[in-house]
Amino acid sequence: MKVAFQMDPITAVNIDADTTFRIAEEAQARGHELFYYSPDALAYEEGRITARGHWMKVQRVAGQPAVLEPVSVVDLSEFHVIWLRQDPPFDMHYITTTHLLDRLKGKVLVVNDPFWVRNFPEKLLVLDFPELTPPTTIARDLATLKAFRDRHGDIILKPLYGNGGAGVFRLETGDRNLSSLHELFTGFSREPLIVQKYLPAVSKGDKRVILVDGEAVGAINRVPALGEVRSNMHVGGRPEKVALTDRDREICATIGPRLRDHGQILVGIDVIGDWLTEINVTSPTGIQELERFDGINVAGRLWEAIEAKLG
Repeated sequence: MKVAFQMDPITAVNIDADTTFRIAEEAQARGHELFYYSPDALAYEEGRITARGHWMKVQRVAGQPAVLEPVSVVDLSEFHVIWLRQDPPFDMHYITTTHLLDRLKGKVLVVNDPFWVRNFPEKLLVLDFPELTPPTTIARDLATLKAFRDRHGDIILKPLYGNGGAGVFRLETGDRNLSSLHELFTGFSREPLIVQKYLPAVSKGDKRVILVDGEAVGAINRVPALGEVRSNMHVGGRPEKVALTDRDREICATIGPRLRDHGQILVGIDVIGDWLTEINVTSPTGIQELERFDGINVAGRLWEAIEAKLG
């Protein structure tokens, strides 16, 4: 098959941790042809969806993860699979790429389905499952945020469309910084903020559960660094081997059919203690760590699911 990857610079990826690299590596091992382009190189040209990028071969060489051919322009309707894998922020540039890729529907399998990526922002989709999530409020209005803090005391405040742990703050009972942080965030962004009740169980880790086509395949635990409230590996969280619990399986059984029915083939959910905090559909990570810990070929399962959908 001809497979395209819309992603951030492949030359900068960590070959031992990057999920997109591992997906591309497995595709190459299966004999598929690989094309790489950046989101900035996606275009609509007089009825065609095109991309300016490179045919490539990936390799496990530190500092040189891919060998790129000279720049070429391709018609993306001629591909079998396109991976939507750039990192957020989930801004209008990101959203526009989903609109353009949406125009390939019925011709190319885009993973994950861009229509539902656009309509399933990670911190908003969880609102459909209030029985699984901690107390949550989304608001730009400071009085609403203060009222939530008054009800719950110890809270987590973060930007609604952020990623990788950026801009996440814990405000303990009595902390006087909520107004200042609200002023800071609203000064450079028109987006609302999200607040959740702080879950003390995060000190033992924030579990990333990987789902393939709606089915849980395993999990890793991300433990915060000493003195840090955030467990994201981008900010020093330590991955550890962990087993799925009955509660994890209950959460996945509840949300899995919705994800599968809406074309979300690779999803990473975040679970703290017994509570679902995020459903990551834009560019979920963690499969290399899971493969090392559990000895399973998660990338292989992804391609089996894709190949089955393509017949």
